[in-house]
Amino acid sequence: MPLPRLALTAGEPAGVGAELLIRLAATPLAASLVAITDRGLLQRAASRCGVAIELTDDDGSHQAARRPGSLRLHHVPLAIEEVPGRPDPRNARHVLDTLAEAADGCMAGRYDAVVTAPLQKSSINDAGIRFSGHTEFFAERARADVVMMLASPELRVALATTHLSLAAVPAAITPAALTRTLRIVHAELQRKFGMAAPRIAVLGLNPHAGEGGHLGREEIDTLIPVLDALRREGMQLLGPLPADTAFVPAQRAHYDAVLAMYHDQALPVLKSEAFDRTVNLTLGLPFIRTSVDHGTALDLAGSGRADPSSLIAAANLALALAARQREEHEEE
Repeated sequence: MPLPRLALTAGEPAGVGAELLIRLAATPLAASLVAITDRGLLQRAASRCGVAIELTDDDGSHQAARRPGSLRLHHVPLAIEEVPGRPDPRNARHVLDTLAEAADGCMAGRYDAVVTAPLQKSSINDAGIRFSGHTEFFAERARADVVMMLASPELRVALATTHLSLAAVPAAITPAALTRTLRIVHAELQRKFGMAAPRIAVLGLNPHAGEGGHLGREEIDTLIPVLDALRREGMQLLGPLPADTAFVPAQRAHYDAVLAMYHDQALPVLKSEAFDRTVNLTLGLPFIRTSVDHGTALDLAGSGRADPSSLIAAANLALALAARQREEHEEE
C-alpha cells in the first residue's frame, strides 16, 4: 500500500520551522513527506542541526517506503535569504505561496494532509498584507466555515473565537455564530474522530458562567438558548460551565471535547499540561490540516536546538486522520 503523502510547510523562514521539518524527516515516520519551501532554506537548516538530509524534487508519485532522512521538495523560492531570528517582510509572499500550494494540493488530491510549522503573522502584516493566521487563510482558500481545535492525547479544546482582542469577544459570540461553531465541532468529532454521539462541554463567557446574570448576561441571553435548541436536535451538550472548574478530573469524565469562548480561556490549561504533545487542528476544512501549538521561537532559530515534539505529534495525528478517512472511502 502506498504511503500517505503529507505536505509540510516551514512557516516563517527566520524561525525554527525549517529545522523542525528536518528533525521530522530524520524520524522513521511512515509517510511520504513533501516539504513546500525553499531548497536552500532546508539545506541550511540541516547543516545547523547537524542532520544529513536527502532532498529529492517531488514528482507526485507514491512511495511504498521512506528512508529516515529523506525528504521530497516542492521548491518555492525565498525572496531573500533568511537571517535566523530576524523575520523579513520581503519573504511574506513566499510564506503565503507555500500555504496556497499546500491547500490547493490537498483539495486537488496531490496530498493527503498538510502539516504546518509556525509563521510570524506580524511579518506578513508588515509587508502590507492583511493576515490573521493559518486557520483563517485556509478557511478563505477553501471557502469553508472552520473552527480551531487544539488537541492532546488527554484533552480536546475548540474555540468559539480565535484571534480577537478580549474586548471584541462578547460581540462576536452571536446565536448564529455559536450554533454554527457547535455544529461544526459536533460533525467533525463524528467524522474525524469516529464518535457516534460526542459529548461537548461548553464554557461560559463570564466568571462562574455569569452567576445567574449577576456577572454578565451572555449566558442567559445567548449561550443557554443556543444550547437548549441544539439539545432538541439531539446533541449532547454540557453547560454553560464555569471555566475555572471545567477541567478538573471529575468533570473531564463527562465530555469528549470542550468549546471555549475565547483563545486564552482554555488553552493555558491544555498547554501547561501537554505542551509538547498538543496539536492545532482545523475543523471544517475539506482536507486535513494539523500544526504545532507553538510560535516561531525566534530566540532559538539558527541554534539547531528547537524541540520537534509538537510537529511530530501533528504529523502523527494527520496520519491517523488520513488513515481513518481512507478507511471510510474504502467502505463507501
